[in-house]
Amino acid sequence: MRCQLLWIQKVYNFLLQPDHCLLCLGRPDNQPLPICSGCQQDLPWLLHGCRHCALPIAAGDDECAACQQQRQPFHKAYCAWRYDFPVNMLVGNFKYARDWPAGRLLSELLIAHLSYLQQEEGLELAEALIPVPLASQRLRQRGYNQALMIAQWLGQPLQRPVLHNAVRRVRYTRTQQGLDARQRQANMLNAFQVMQPQQVAGRHLALVDDVLTTGATCAALARTLLAAGARRVDVYCLARTGRQELMQP
Repeated sequence: MRCQLLWIQKVYNFLLQPDHCLLCLGRPDNQPLPICSGCQQDLPWLLHGCRHCALPIAAGDDECAACQQQRQPFHKAYCAWRYDFPVNMLVGNFKYARDWPAGRLLSELLIAHLSYLQQEEGLELAEALIPVPLASQRLRQRGYNQALMIAQWLGQPLQRPVLHNAVRRVRYTRTQQGLDARQRQANMLNAFQVMQPQQVAGRHLALVDDVLTTGATCAALARTLLAAGARRVDVYCLARTGRQELMQP
């Protein structure tokens, strides 16, 4: 616990008084966050994605081929970036190397992205946030759930409660890395259980995670929540993979 508190203090101190950009190590240009304006503009922003699953697609297209054939059970996915350099590096360091300042920086920028969509494009924010849960074994191995941390960072500025105990992962699944879309879907079958149905019934919810790949995990979780009475389920993620990443073994 003491180690965790020290990490949290480090994150907040660095964000409140940034002395350099996390990416180029230059001055942050009096920015409130540890990223300079140049690096922020150069991030791989997701400028055009499928209107349902956010898969990067060509300008002028509305839906990806997969959603034209079969829609995901979640209503809509919102992702700030393509899963490309340097966002993939920042996410990887946050997820596997305890680089919490990197995760907090991306979360703060995602908040700004969602707020912009709300003000300029009429985004209807979800009533509550649900972080994608980790299996207890993987949580013990890693020591923290990065999706829960992102949800907690989003919750207060967006004024949305985080329902971190509403759903539990009840079946240990193999890691999704290296699996194709069909294997990922089978891997997530019956993986989740709603523990507190009264928290989800009739509500518009948003699943929170770091990266949306095939959508198999969020699809399985969305089906579980909808079956428990949720009115609508969206997805808020930092980044979205593209076709090239989906084809990699």
